Amino acid sequence: MAASQNKGLKSTFVGIVVSAILAVLKAAGGIFGNSYALIADAIESTADIFTSSMLWLGLKWASRPADEDHPYGHGKAEALIAIGIGAALTIAAVVIGKESIHNIITPHKSPAAYTLIILLVVIATKEILYRYVKKTGVELNSQAIKADAFHHRSDAITSAAAFIGISISLLGGKGYEAADDYAALFAGVIILINVYHIVRPAIGELLDEDLDPSLNERVRELAAEVTGVTNVEKCHTRKMGVHNHADLHIWVDGNLSVTDGHTISHAVKDHIQETLPQFIEVMIHIEPDGHYQV
Repeated sequence: MAASQNKGLKSTFVGIVVSAILAVLKAAGGIFGNSYALIADAIESTADIFTSSMLWLGLKWASRPADEDHPYGHGKAEALIAIGIGAALTIAAVVIGKESIHNIITPHKSPAAYTLIILLVVIATKEILYRYVKKTGVELNSQAIKADAFHHRSDAITSAAAFIGISISLLGGKGYEAADDYAALFAGVIILINVYHIVRPAIGELLDEDLDPSLNERVRELAAEVTGVTNVEKCHTRKMGVHNHADLHIWVDGNLSVTDGHTISHAVKDHIQETLPQFIEVMIHIEPDGHYQV
């Protein structure tokens, strides 16, 4: 397995272990400290364990080499996993929202003060984990790992919301007990917003959506720099797992031999891949220069 894939698996494993420890800590604090916001946070961390486990399997599957049935490799598995993570987050948000509304209309005691200490530890830990996983996702250009990072960030946000809600409940005293539950409800909304940011790019990848226009333009510029290329007619780019693919139509002198045209196309491919190594494949179609007369 490539070193990059091992790095992705390592960050995912760290996320699973940390989320498991925090889930137990928050669940215990929520149950014994009478805080549904903390229990909702525990649900979020439990979802982290599930989605990170999905990501672990997805990365191993996506790292499989191309075969007869999958000549382009298995990179799309990462986008599918990102969508799965989004689905799990949505379920968690719905569960949190339902229970929050129930607790808002049901009188109960204020949470214990020590739950605030638990939340401070959780917020700091999850923010550090988010930055670590996000850095790995950016380095590997992996949408699934970035999605997992946003999941950790959403966990930090729900913990911050719970901290604010519990603080209001404790400071306000009688009549402010529901602040804890409103915080949990707010956390559910934040999770749904994160779902959009996770799923939208993944769907684009599955539908072979063109990459950033500025990246397309950069590929065009690189192709045009190669001697013998008179025009770059078309350029389409798409993402396949952690790698990118490009499809180009370039013009060359129509009087050139097939061999010379082939040599130019290889020079274009090499130049693009040397400058932008994330492009694992560059498919080039040669056209005779528009001024060439048959």
